[in-house]
Amino acid sequence: MKTNIGINEAGRKAVSDELAKLLADEFILYTKTRNAHWNIEGADFHTVHVFFESQYQQLEEVVDGVAERMRKIGHYAPATLTQFLQLTHLTEKLENGNNSQGYIKELLADHESIIMFLRGNITPFAEKYQDMGSSDYLTQLLETHEEMAWMLRAHLTK
Repeated sequence: MKTNIGINEAGRKAVSDELAKLLADEFILYTKTRNAHWNIEGADFHTVHVFFESQYQQLEEVVDGVAERMRKIGHYAPATLTQFLQLTHLTEKLENGNNSQGYIKELLADHESIIMFLRGNITPFAEKYQDMGSSDYLTQLLETHEEMAWMLRAHLTK
């Protein structure tokens, strides 16, 4: 059935295309956070292992939310690893060792990249495409990523 929600098809398609990139980024970050949870080593293992678990659980909800937002505006969400790797702004590679500082620095950089992507789309979603719902959704998601980044940043030593 045709989606009739007060946003023209071109606007919904443009928003959906950006949400697909966001979904790919979120899935890559989720996977990298799972990797950190599974493979962390060091004297702070237990504390950081539990911390990464809380982060990947939040990201699992985010991934689902982005895909559902795409469906709400009438488009299908990409759902294969191949699609995610083609769409993402992030890299799936982890450059540092299996220690907390290395993982946290890399995950923080990815959160900050997503934060910048979100900031860059909030106003166009609302003004250019007249999709206030998606704009509001990105604002809420921005706050989630800012908090997660803050928590990561608080673990870093200089």
